[in-house]
Amino acid sequence: MRRLSQLRNEIGDWLSLEQKIGDAIELASIGDKSLLQEIEQEFTEIVAHAKRLEFTVLFSDEYDRHDAILSIHAGAGGTDSQDWVQMLHRMYMRWADAHDYATEIIDQSVGEEAGIKRVTTTISGKYAHGNLRSEKGVHRLVRISPYDSSNRRHTSFALVEVYPQVESDDEVEILPGDLKIDTYRSAGAGGQNVQKNETAIRITHLPTGIVVTCQNERSQTQNKENALKVLRARLLDLKREQLQDELAEIKGEHIKAEWGSQIRSYVLHPYQMVKDHRTNFEVGNTAAVLDGGLDPFIEAYLRFSVGSNT
Repeated sequence: MRRLSQLRNEIGDWLSLEQKIGDAIELASIGDKSLLQEIEQEFTEIVAHAKRLEFTVLFSDEYDRHDAILSIHAGAGGTDSQDWVQMLHRMYMRWADAHDYATEIIDQSVGEEAGIKRVTTTISGKYAHGNLRSEKGVHRLVRISPYDSSNRRHTSFALVEVYPQVESDDEVEILPGDLKIDTYRSAGAGGQNVQKNETAIRITHLPTGIVVTCQNERSQTQNKENALKVLRARLLDLKREQLQDELAEIKGEHIKAEWGSQIRSYVLHPYQMVKDHRTNFEVGNTAAVLDGGLDPFIEAYLRFSVGSNT
């Protein structure tokens, strides 16, 4: 029913554009010069509407319409990398807020001195995964470290993982015997109830070795449900990656993304620049990007993806 509703809305958008074009043509055919300003206004609205719909055509992946699970992990760089994770998470939350997406942190590990070691967030809304799949990979920050008394320049890395949320149990099969479930006391914020009781959950998927944790809820049941949600998403992503690897091997184009190959660099010193290394798209206003201005990078990546697959 959700998929049906999405399709109806999409078809409705195209039919609305068609109606606007028809109305504008009819208005122009009258030949009344006094209507020229109104016709120009109609034309401007039609162009803007068409551009919005053109952008949705770029969402060609099977799971682009799904909600997303976003995980960010600190890499090399110590406290600076943990601070970088917090900066990235703030950036994505600002971007999500601007697009009216619902967000919920389901797991978080805070750094000892500052920042965040890792954080997992669900992001729900139209084309959430389609937009965010452009962010999957290693993000690199170059800046003067606020944690270095000598004011030296540091390079920090963070890994961003993006998975489509599984909407049906039929998409991924998980056998109870394949799971090892451990409980432990949460180390995060949440008050004494979280600290004293074993509400945190760690689930290990034995066949693949995938480990997921969840500790942000006060209820062990809620944490287990959220952990299983993340596990299903990661298993689906693994299944898709294996299929892509098989296809790439057949084509002879097998290129696997590894930790060391960053997709985007954010340089705050000695100059200001954010550059995506896949599309070569770059901007000089780093503050705007870190404040959630990701749309130009997302669109550049989607257009690049469509071009590389044709």
